[in-house]
Amino acid sequence: MNKKMTPADLFLGILAILLISVSFYQTWLGLQQIFGPASFVIALVLSLLLLFLCWMLRSAKLEGKPTGSLVGIYIFIASFCFIANFNALYTRFMKTDIYTDELRDINKNFTALENDVESKLSYKYNKATTQNIEIKKKQLMEQIKDPGNKGIGTRAQLLIKDIERLTGQKVDLLTPVGEDYEDLAERMGKQIDNIVSDLSPEERTLKSDINNAAFKWNKTIQDLLLLSKKDKDGLSQGLIDESLADYNKLGSRAQTVLGNDKIHFEPVVSKTQQVGKIGFAFEHAIKNFGMYQFVVLAGCILLDFVIVIIILLVTDSGNYNGNNRSVFTNKRSGKTIIPNN
Repeated sequence: MNKKMTPADLFLGILAILLISVSFYQTWLGLQQIFGPASFVIALVLSLLLLFLCWMLRSAKLEGKPTGSLVGIYIFIASFCFIANFNALYTRFMKTDIYTDELRDINKNFTALENDVESKLSYKYNKATTQNIEIKKKQLMEQIKDPGNKGIGTRAQLLIKDIERLTGQKVDLLTPVGEDYEDLAERMGKQIDNIVSDLSPEERTLKSDINNAAFKWNKTIQDLLLLSKKDKDGLSQGLIDESLADYNKLGSRAQTVLGNDKIHFEPVVSKTQQVGKIGFAFEHAIKNFGMYQFVVLAGCILLDFVIVIIILLVTDSGNYNGNNRSVFTNKRSGKTIIPNN
């Protein structure tokens, strides 16, 4: 029996090749984390099996044969491609957002550690006064380093008077060493800390180091977030690892200096080290499910499963009689009975 290629066959063949070719590439990328170089061969085999099953489904439907088992096998194989595709596409499109969330969480962690340590230290003044002095101190330090008016100018002197009023003590006006106003700001800050606090040398050093680290990483992270998407993706992981190492070191030190009864610190591990891994992609998508996650999910479903749906819909069942027929080529035919006069 001579089978002829119809426009429906050509259309479905081209569509299947296009969709499964894209799926092959994404599957290859998505499986690299597990199989390494072998992912290319695995993705190729899976894609060829999907193409073969599409052809088998079309033929079976035309000949009126059951297609349930073929559909089941297709779904089973396509599920592996779907998982790999989602991992590859989600990582590609959401990587910048994942890094951004992690960097902002690090800033929050430093702020929380700073506040936690501050609350556990002993001060000569009540909490409200101590907080006001701390705010004025930070403003003073920034004013001293201000490129437009470095040193202890008019604004800095007003802040010092406010601090003296709050503490009831005299603040000495220190002088810079050469042009090092960063050092001057640090020394003025330490002087005010010594006035306010009733701390041991270790506690004073700890407080200063945590304050400096929180300021440093907040500024560094904010500067990074202003960069282009490409630069952020390239630099974020290194910055995350470095800042978390500093955070964990300071947190462990705070627990040692203040004691386990005052502060309990849990080290933080970088979640973005898992970027590119299948489990992380699905976990992050579930926890942060929204429009972007829905679009990636829908795209992967269409990429891997829509061709089977189209084949089943456009192919007539059991209508093969020498020519492949489908909804694209099927024409109504019939006999007209002419009555005898």
